[in-house]
Amino acid sequence: MRGFHFSRFDPEDGKSKFEQLLDLFMQLLTYTNGDVSEALQWLNQLDRQYELTNQEYGMGDFIDDLKEKGYLTEDNQKGEIKITPKTEQGIRKRSLEEIFGKLKKTKSGDHQTYKPGQGDEQSPDTRPFQFGDLLEQIDFTESIRNAQINHGLEQFTMQEDDLQIRETDFKAQTSTVLMIDISHSMILYGEDRITPAKKVAMALSELITTKYPKDTLDIVVFGNDAWPVEIKDLPYLQVGPYHTNTVAGLELAMDILRRRKNPNKQIFMITDGKPTCLKIGKRYYKNSFGLDRKITSRCLNLAAQCKKLKVPITTFMIATDPYLQRFVQEFTETNNGKAFFASLDKLGAFIFRDFESGKRKTVY
Repeated sequence: MRGFHFSRFDPEDGKSKFEQLLDLFMQLLTYTNGDVSEALQWLNQLDRQYELTNQEYGMGDFIDDLKEKGYLTEDNQKGEIKITPKTEQGIRKRSLEEIFGKLKKTKSGDHQTYKPGQGDEQSPDTRPFQFGDLLEQIDFTESIRNAQINHGLEQFTMQEDDLQIRETDFKAQTSTVLMIDISHSMILYGEDRITPAKKVAMALSELITTKYPKDTLDIVVFGNDAWPVEIKDLPYLQVGPYHTNTVAGLELAMDILRRRKNPNKQIFMITDGKPTCLKIGKRYYKNSFGLDRKITSRCLNLAAQCKKLKVPITTFMIATDPYLQRFVQEFTETNNGKAFFASLDKLGAFIFRDFESGKRKTVY
């Protein structure tokens, strides 16, 4: 008697051994700040523990394939192995897929509703023609279908009541500055907070460069000082022995946005602690033992300046201390911005929802 035998589904079945190892290697590179040697050492340990390779395909084969396929470059004189731009883009792409994958699977009812208007991206929705609609908005396929239904096939006629309009959404051009706190507290208390922040930055940069090419994204890191980093440098980003100079980060972000010509500007700030540092002339004024009025006043003044310039600041706070949350709330009210007290595993979802909601504007 014929029948069917069903085996347990393995989602990795469709991937080659190289592709499976490459996914792990890309993840490890994010945790090792782009250090190839350390990532390969970790991968070898995982191989010994979980038998990732076999007799047909070993770890040496994987390393050779990485070099042949352009993921690694080797400097024989210095004895160094480095990742290539292809690998850097691959890490960004995987970060984007990872965060968007979580967004698609989420069942929380946090959805935005947008009013339709004349724009640059078609919507699947249609509506009856209204006075003032443009000729380019007419969906002729649906309109002809209506005419045939309403008036028959023998003598084709089309009237105003038959016309259907294809809705469009207008996507505003936006200049975004993403500020990332790289102070020492981002790795304190046994919790890695910098890696999720890097993943978000890499995913956001990949989203903007591929889906919103007219937008701009600038990355600013801040510790004792603040400085811009290139998108290609994100995998190598590390925490330093720094305090948190939020003022320097905001000042640099505002300076960058002044030079941007896009009409819509915004600042995203990822931080896990209070502002503890201020640079006065050449001297660093520091206080790690509580909220210092001298420092917080400067932060609030900059929040007010951004409000006048119509630059909203969205703060993603990775902290649960009540007094810090109260400060963030005051900072947010001063700027008329937004604040999210995000856990590390939901940080990407928070930022991407907020970014996407700001992309759509109603045009009348």
